[in-house]
Amino acid sequence: MHTIWKGSISFGLVNIPVRMYAATDEKQVSFRHLHRPCKTPIRYARTCPTCNKEVPWDEVVKGYEYADGRFVLMEKEELESILPDNRRTIEILDFVDLKEIDPIYFDRSYYLGPGDTGERAYALLREAIESTGKIGVAQLTIRSKQSLAVVRSYRRALVMETIFYPDEVRSADRVPGLPEEAELPAKELEMARQLIENLSTSFDPQKYKDHYRESLEAVIDKKIRGEEIVEAPESRPEKVVDLMEALKASLEATQPKGKGKRKKRTTG
Repeated sequence: MHTIWKGSISFGLVNIPVRMYAATDEKQVSFRHLHRPCKTPIRYARTCPTCNKEVPWDEVVKGYEYADGRFVLMEKEELESILPDNRRTIEILDFVDLKEIDPIYFDRSYYLGPGDTGERAYALLREAIESTGKIGVAQLTIRSKQSLAVVRSYRRALVMETIFYPDEVRSADRVPGLPEEAELPAKELEMARQLIENLSTSFDPQKYKDHYRESLEAVIDKKIRGEEIVEAPESRPEKVVDLMEALKASLEATQPKGKGKRKKRTTG
């Protein structure tokens, strides 16, 4: 793995040297934009519409637009001067229960590996977190941004996950058209609960596939080999309008095997 950050974890007066690695690898098929007549990749240039010329990087400066068309310039030295002094430290501020943090706060995951001479202290923190069932809430500076994060144990490693600050999470009350609390028919609610029970299982991440990406890769592979692309017929599920009928149909489709309706016994 490629090291993307080096620093230390601090909690109390303990400092543990660590290296940070990307924990996830987002799979997607990337395309380049080509000029159709000659199939040449298109280049995008930094241009100034006022000077009508391409702008080199040494003439680029960051600006904050505080009003329409009005900017305050921020020089690189000014931005660096206000960065925290402990920019190479993952500072654990508190330890909390994982269940207290709603998943909406989680952003991106990173593996933390031990740095030079830090194996023993790393193992100590990992085991202490594992045995207490807690996770550490921390702050760090990465890519010129002070981020909030949590540190937890994951198998044999420590994992750090950046999380959003409270003011970065939009209030659910802003979602338009949310239904008010209402009396729901007991039968419908019971059927909905039963449907959830029928679909409940242990989480196995291997069973979930990105079917669109797999199909796209297959089409690209066929095109590379010069094969004809045949469009598959569109298949749409039957539309069920009535909620009760939809619940009934869903329950029948998800009924576990061996738990069908009992046949009536006949006498004769």
